[in-house]
Order: sequence, then structure tokens, then C-alpha cells
Amino acid sequence: MTAENAPLYLSGQTGSGKTAVALALAEQIGPVEIINADAYQVYSGLEILTAAPSEEEQEIVPHHLFGILDTGSECDAAAFSDLARAKIAEVATRATPLVVGGSGLYLKAITHGLAPTPPGNPELREKLDQHPLEELIAQYRKLDPVGAKKTNLANRRYVTRNLEICILSGRPASEIKSEWQDNQPDINAVYLKREREDIYARINRRTERMFEEGVVEEIAALEELSPTAAKAIGIEEIKALIAGQMDRQSCIETIQKKTRHYAKRQATWFRREAAFRSIEVAADDEAAAVADTIVAFA
Repeated sequence: MTAENAPLYLSGQTGSGKTAVALALAEQIGPVEIINADAYQVYSGLEILTAAPSEEEQEIVPHHLFGILDTGSECDAAAFSDLARAKIAEVATRATPLVVGGSGLYLKAITHGLAPTPPGNPELREKLDQHPLEELIAQYRKLDPVGAKKTNLANRRYVTRNLEICILSGRPASEIKSEWQDNQPDINAVYLKREREDIYARINRRTERMFEEGVVEEIAALEELSPTAAKAIGIEEIKALIAGQMDRQSCIETIQKKTRHYAKRQATWFRREAAFRSIEVAADDEAAAVADTIVAFA
């Protein structure tokens, strides 16, 4: 990878305007290819809900890892990191990889590298396979209560692998999976920082726009949802709306509230990430002006 094709990471809270700024950056520093780093924009069928770049926007500059999985597929930070790192290396041979997203854990998995977990042990796996799932879950909960709460315990493969990691390492699997290969990576990474009132207003407007664009019909058309995809904000509420358990306005307001809470968590996450330099964005700043600041800052 040549120095001029080193990746640029663009992050920010949900609703901060990353898509528009990414396109403006591509125009200024091209050739550029945009790579997704959003946990839910990786799914096909959730484009309206996740505010994924439109087909028209994706035609302006090459986009990668958007809508590549069906909603029945699982995808965690480790799996996504493997996909993204491979794509970054490929794109870097011909253009600047512009990695765009607000999913802090996914971005950190890409930039810092997840710590390696113990390789599989065939003998141990054979022993575990002889036990019913209920026993494995009980043992997993005992060895890694934090990880067990975050795991789809109905999936025997997940439970077995995490339990295997606990036994082989003598440590909770969730603890190992939260460690990094490189705690101080040399990267070019920026974070779009908006005032709280501005980001909340943008979230509220975007949620209303989602409903105008047909998000209810989008969710109604889903045939299968993996535990990962089902965590996308809005799915639970829209399903309740479709079932007649919630009215439209309550649905919108609940999604707005949950999204604002998520944005607050994002702000907390990125305040701790020294590798991402904050770019102050005012409510009336145009995307091109923000891109100018990033180029000068970089």
C-alpha cells in the first residue's frame, strides 16, 4: 500500500451527515472508493431504516460492503473486520479507501485488530458435542456471564465456540474478544462532532423521513432476521406498529428516542478513542466545507 493510498476513516454519530461528507471528500481527494463500516448497512433490505447511501449516491463513487448480506445472516465485529480489511487492501492498490461508519466496535476491530482467540481444539470440541446444549449454556454462563448475556444461546455453534475459548484460555471469551492487537495504530481518522441539540434535531427529522420513504413496508417485507440484524433500532417498534400494538406517532417517537440514546453512546465511545480526531461541524455547515476542513486537518 502506497502512502497516498493509506485509508481515511470517517466516523460520526448516527445522523451526523457522514454520507454527504464522504461524497464531498471523494470529489476533493479522488480517486476514492467508499467502504462501509456500519453494522447494519451491511444488510440488504434495511436501506431505508439504516439510511444507507442511495443507488444514485453509490453511482457517484464506488461503494463496497453495503447490502452484501441478507437479513438472516449473522455478522459480528470479527467477521466484519476480516471483510473490511481485505477490501481496504484491495482498494488501496488503485484508490484511497474511505472507510465510513459510526459503529465504534466495528471500526475499532478494523483499525486496532481484534486480539487472536485460541484456535479450535478437535478433542475438546468432540467432548463438548457430546453434551446437550442446556449443559453447555450453564457452563458458559458460569465461566463468562457477561458474554453469555450477549450471545444467541439458541445457536449451539456460538455457545460451543465461546465455551471452547473460555476453557482453552482460562479466561472469559468476552474479555479476550474485547482486547486489541494494536492499542496505538498510526491511522488517519476523523470524527464528525456536532452539538447535541443539532444531532438530536437531525435524528428526529431523519426518522420522520424514513416513514415518508416507506420504512414500514420495508420491514414488513423482511422474511428472516438474524439476532444481529434484529438489533437494528426501529425494527421492534415497526413490527409492533404492523401488528397493531403501537400507533404510528408513538412508533416514530420511540424510534427517535432510542436513536438519540444510541447517538449519546456513540459520543461517549468516540471520546475515548484518541486515534479519531474530532472535527467540529456546525448546524449550517455544508458537506463540502466540512470536507475542506478534513483535508486541511489531515
